[in-house]
Amino acid sequence: MSPRGAERPMIVHKTFTFRTSTTWSGALSGLLLAGSKPELRVSVPPEFNGEDGLWSSEEMFVASVETCHMTTFLTYAEKESIPIQAYRSHANGVLEYIDGDYRFTRIVIFPTITIPPSVEEGRVHALLREAQKHCLVANSIASIVEVNPTIMTQS
Repeated sequence: MSPRGAERPMIVHKTFTFRTSTTWSGALSGLLLAGSKPELRVSVPPEFNGEDGLWSSEEMFVASVETCHMTTFLTYAEKESIPIQAYRSHANGVLEYIDGDYRFTRIVIFPTITIPPSVEEGRVHALLREAQKHCLVANSIASIVEVNPTIMTQS
């Protein structure tokens, strides 16, 4: 029971399943598929003798955290009616050899966000903190995820 004696309604959250498939195409490369989306040629990075010019799981891992943070931030901005004029970012994923295996130890996201002069930067920083706290991809990994934004005002 809640403090006032009334019971809160039970919220039921859905469970989702996302499906992908991978087919080996030779050497250290393959094709990645997800539903009706275009196939994506993938390889290990050139640093590990992969095919240059193809996406690697390492890049997709970092990109997954980066894009999840962006969409989570934009969702919060929309809910709070904060107009965002532009958003772009880049991210660095640090891969280190620890205890006999490589693992990502840190992902740093550098968003640059443009807002109108009527919006307080503090509100944008608060939304970025909420996005960092609630980004489902970042919450699903063991690496440290940092966000280092630049907020710009544009009339």
